[in-house]
Amino acid sequence: MRYWPTLLMALVLGGLGLYLYLVEFPAKETEERQTVEKRKVLLLDQQALTGLAIKTDQSELVFGRTGEKGWTITSPLQTDADQREVQSLIRALVTGSVHRIVEENPTTLSPFGLDSPVTTITITTGAAKETLSIGDSGPLSSTLYVLRESDHALLLTDMAPKDFVNKNLMTFRRKDILRIAKGDVDRIRLTYPTTEIVLYNVNEKPKPKWKIRYPIEAEADLNEVRMLLFRLEDLKALGIIDPGPERDTLAKTLHAPKVKVTIHAADGDQTVKLYQPDPSSGEAIAETTSDAPLYRINPTAIRDLTKELFNLQDKRLLGVDAPDIAMLSVKTATEQYVLINQSGEWVLEDRPADKVNQQTADLFVSRVVNVPAEERVMKQSGPLAPYGLVSPAAEFVATGRDGKLAGKLSLGSQSNGLAYAMGHRLQGIYQIRADLLKQIPSKKELLGSAKEGESSVH
Repeated sequence: MRYWPTLLMALVLGGLGLYLYLVEFPAKETEERQTVEKRKVLLLDQQALTGLAIKTDQSELVFGRTGEKGWTITSPLQTDADQREVQSLIRALVTGSVHRIVEENPTTLSPFGLDSPVTTITITTGAAKETLSIGDSGPLSSTLYVLRESDHALLLTDMAPKDFVNKNLMTFRRKDILRIAKGDVDRIRLTYPTTEIVLYNVNEKPKPKWKIRYPIEAEADLNEVRMLLFRLEDLKALGIIDPGPERDTLAKTLHAPKVKVTIHAADGDQTVKLYQPDPSSGEAIAETTSDAPLYRINPTAIRDLTKELFNLQDKRLLGVDAPDIAMLSVKTATEQYVLINQSGEWVLEDRPADKVNQQTADLFVSRVVNVPAEERVMKQSGPLAPYGLVSPAAEFVATGRDGKLAGKLSLGSQSNGLAYAMGHRLQGIYQIRADLLKQIPSKKELLGSAKEGESSVH
């Protein structure tokens, strides 16, 4: 019997907890949710929005939303919308909150700039609709007066004027000139007034590989190709001239394009031509098809997309990747040795029983393999003596797994921190960073401890 008080107390506490869980907590959550909703400017669900209209004293824009294309402009013309701009506007409405209700059913609107609103926005979601009139800035620069039509309440909100002021058709039009998914591009054709360059994607695993198909067969510089695709993806209109008299007049001034880019992908081809009729005007024009709008673009796009063959080539001079090297012969004024790749580990040809510091060897081979040409001195081979290449300061010869010559790199004299060089991959004489001449380990350093090896290559 002495346990009854304890058991009774436990039952009371359990009942109180159950009451709080089933009654008080849900009621509190509902009250908090209602309080938050009351503080929202827009009470419609963002995901359910199907229509949007923006009206100013200059124009009225109407948008529709479909599952496939997202937001599109339906008036004053039918065209694609800039998804980021539309979503940014909607996000500003959805996240906007009410600082205070200034007045319900206000009798005068002029003190708040709402007798002639800067912008009137109508949002629809199926049968439901809400209209918000945007007025003047509030007491703080990041606040706005808003009139909400559903309850005719005059609100002071935390919405920022920049999200709603000076928005026009160009703001919301899709300004991307091309539709590019970089991973889906198979070929790029660059056509210039006097030449053409064709690049194609080999799609090798584990990483993509680009090659030049024309005017020569060669490896392409992956970073340069990626940058080229980025420039094309980022090509945007500063202004749009729709089909009509103005477009027809401008088109008559466009003759030979500075560059024509054709992108081949699985879902079809795209072409853009870039013109600069009058370079002194600072104006440049892009054209995709004869019946599409003309686009005013930044003239720097022409420079960014005008590439010499040398820029797009793989500029690593040795001419072979590290995994494909069976032997690397190294010769300098003070050192001469051969590194042999045995099952993924480097050994010295004349000292096969001695253990080579693999970290030192791997770093050194990587530097030799990946050293790029910085500047081109001569396109074709010429006199070697002026560049110290008759008796090179360093020479590296790579033999492939088939026993044949796979790569070669000769380093000559230095000038302004650069060393003259010739390589197996590119014909001609080039300059590379002279650092490589100081990063060639001696036999002693290759056979040293990990600590010694690390200090020798840094």
